Amino acid sequence: MNVESSPTKDNFWIYVALATAALVGVVVLAKLSENDKYDPIRAQQNEELTRMNIRVLN
Repeated sequence: MNVESSPTKDNFWIYVALATAALVGVVVLAKLSENDKYDPIRAQQNEELTRMNIRVLN
């Protein structure tokens, strides 16, 4: 008997695309969490700008 075996499909590029998408997701989440860390500093800078924004009338 002659048995034909079907060739297996190579999923290398699918694995590469999934790994790349996962890496991009991790980087995006890391960047978004960094924004929360700097919120108090931004608030302080905005407060300083409003205090410095005075007009001198002659």
